[in-house]
Amino acid sequence: MNRFFAALARFVVRYRFVVVALWIVVAVVASKSLPSMGSEVNNNNSQFLPVSAPSQQAAVLATPILGNTNRQSPVLVVASTTSGTLTAADQQNIAHVATALRGVTGVLSAKEAGVAPDGRAAEVTVNISATQDDITAQKTDLVSISHALAASGAPAGLQYHLAGSVATNVANQNSSNKTGGKVQALSFIFIIVLLLIIFRAPLAALITLLPPGFALVISMRFIGGLGAHGLQISEITELLLIVLLLGAGTDYGLFLVFRVREAIQAGRDPREAVAYSLARVGESISASAGTVILALLTLLFATFGIYKDLGVPLALGVAVMLLAGLTLLPALLAIFGRAAFWPSRLHATDRRGLWGRVAARLVRRPGVTLGIGVLVFAALATAALGYHSSGFGGATSAPKGTNAAIGNTILTTDFPRASANPANLILRYREPVWDHPDVVTTAQGVLEASHDFTHLAGPLNPTGSALAPAQFTALHATLGAPSHLPAVEPPGLGVPVAAYNAYRATALFVGAGGHTIQFEATLRAGGQQSTAAMNATPAIRQVVAKAASRSGAEASGVAGEAAALYDVSNTSNHDLIHIIPIAIVAIAILLALVLRSLVAPLYLVLSVGLSYLAALGLSTLVFVDLGHSGGLTFILPFLMFVFLLALGEDYNILVMTRIREEAHDRPLREAVTEAVGRTGPTITSAGLVLAGSFLVLVVASSGPGSSQIRDIGFGLAIGILMDTFFVRTLLVPSTVALLGRLNWWPSRLGRHTHTPDRPAADDEPVPTTSEMVP
Repeated sequence: MNRFFAALARFVVRYRFVVVALWIVVAVVASKSLPSMGSEVNNNNSQFLPVSAPSQQAAVLATPILGNTNRQSPVLVVASTTSGTLTAADQQNIAHVATALRGVTGVLSAKEAGVAPDGRAAEVTVNISATQDDITAQKTDLVSISHALAASGAPAGLQYHLAGSVATNVANQNSSNKTGGKVQALSFIFIIVLLLIIFRAPLAALITLLPPGFALVISMRFIGGLGAHGLQISEITELLLIVLLLGAGTDYGLFLVFRVREAIQAGRDPREAVAYSLARVGESISASAGTVILALLTLLFATFGIYKDLGVPLALGVAVMLLAGLTLLPALLAIFGRAAFWPSRLHATDRRGLWGRVAARLVRRPGVTLGIGVLVFAALATAALGYHSSGFGGATSAPKGTNAAIGNTILTTDFPRASANPANLILRYREPVWDHPDVVTTAQGVLEASHDFTHLAGPLNPTGSALAPAQFTALHATLGAPSHLPAVEPPGLGVPVAAYNAYRATALFVGAGGHTIQFEATLRAGGQQSTAAMNATPAIRQVVAKAASRSGAEASGVAGEAAALYDVSNTSNHDLIHIIPIAIVAIAILLALVLRSLVAPLYLVLSVGLSYLAALGLSTLVFVDLGHSGGLTFILPFLMFVFLLALGEDYNILVMTRIREEAHDRPLREAVTEAVGRTGPTITSAGLVLAGSFLVLVVASSGPGSSQIRDIGFGLAIGILMDTFFVRTLLVPSTVALLGRLNWWPSRLGRHTHTPDRPAADDEPVPTTSEMVP
């Protein structure tokens, strides 16, 4: 493997200017020819559920009423007056708007849905051609609708606003783009400042950060292209990509830059030092990135789309970042040479350093260090028993002050509570309910008898005014399908206005063929976004199934936000249980191959598990026990384990490969002291960069769904800091010292304490300067 990286080093250093030029060309072409990643972000977690989820099956069952979300999306237009009730002129304008919207590109249908009971607002339901998961097309269609509303010539005091889940999702996507830009800017600033402190050389800081920056620009365009072809991208994916590439990319850069500086300090020519260093740490950097890529690709086994679709974008980004770290970074270092470290002075330093002195102390009594560390981490881990989850819905409310937020407020204030964000109780019958209205009466009776609902609207009471079963059948015989009726009753029908309006409103509760009906319900447990409503879903499903059985329905289901959130919770927990073992086995196999040992991977993976539980416990203490929040975001335990497993093993690989390298010609405890002394500053700097990058999420998160981003940023930052300052630099070296040569079993090194006559790995031939200069 060293021969491969030595050959790569010769090529990169020899053709350094060509390498830099190629990266610039790729970045420019990708930026010009591919869509941005931000334009493809979807913030609704329920859109990432598998089709087998009960709430998704219920949504399919409700297609005759709610429409097919695979072919269209519903949008609500809310018209409201600033004073009094809607006038005749207002209602004429609303009817004109409904007609005008039918001619807007992307609009499949538009119709008046009715006037609010207080007479201050009215709804127009619009179906657009964009599907629920096509956020770009939704945004385009909503812009067209907004332009049509602005040109409607509304009377003074009449205002139009967009409302509903689609308008909310588009508003949140615009907000997430701003958050992503803020995270990116703050991450760059933080990393640059920290690198300036680390290197005390402006050019070295810039050179270290440039490759991750290039990788981020290119990756975001590649992923945007995948999003345009069907890959679902969440806001969490976008923000994690920014932090991961800038933070971990800088980490990998530090692995190489520190080694180059060390080689120059030892007296090597700068270009020779670059080739020498890349040949030595190339395998470690590749293995480190490989652990992250492998851990991310295990997410493909997930069933929850937000996990499954997280793997490919982030793995692709890390792969691009690795390529930049192995080519662009050494090319830049070879171009600038010693000037990269100006004005700091490159001279030989104490080989032990602070971390070397710490290691020298801990190897004298490694058992004490290990014992104290395990007890402290175990104590923190017990706090994880108080973990509670929340945030299953993602960003479910629109950002404050947006058009969608105003529309949703009007919808909630002026219309019955159940119509704003209801639970949809769906039943399907063999015969049209217009011919057999008694089945509706039976189903409604079972639902009301359960006492699980505070409000229930259905085919026989769509507006609060009850329709008798016989009246319902008679109105259908006289008026036909309710979905085809105009807002104002045609003259000569002889139907009372209240009965006409009530029957017309049943179009929202009865499918076109009369076989499928729905009840819109407000749960006694709480609002659809609440944890209590989510937890009540199994009971609600049982009640609906009972109503279906008693009334003779052939199929039933519960749709709506709470049901979807319950399915998100179940799917997420299922993936947590099944993906973690796969990730552990995959990373352990990779560690065994890199370290040529079957023993070391065992305690290295265990150390990750311990730091994971400690970090989760500390996050629970801060936000749940002390902060009194409703819980931590459901995605945190999953992401913490995957990222800490992958990123923690990065540092493991760096320190363990250096210990192995030094152990070829030193006693093991002396090798541990030397390796920790050399890698300690690198790991500390890398950990601070990566943890700080995740803490940027805490600072930059704002608006709906910000608590999820805050939890993720804090939890990952705490876990990385624990890994950096305690696990990799104290607990792991202590374990190595205790196990001795058993660390490397069954490799040859595991059978010998050391071989002083064997030349050190650093003494292997490297390319000369003349071989690298074109």
